[in-house]
Amino acid sequence: MELIITIIYYALVAFVSALLIYNLIKSKEWQKEILTIIVLIPFLLRLFMLK
Repeated sequence: MELIITIIYYALVAFVSALLIYNLIKSKEWQKEILTIIVLIPFLLRLFMLK
């Protein structure tokens, strides 16, 4: 049961990270790009199991 929850958690983190990266690529305003990067960093750390 614990493994299933972990897999779902990392799948959700990967999905949200992909959406944020897509938003970063499509954004043309540097303020939104900086904000997206700030939000993306914790998701990437979780995804790569660094924190």
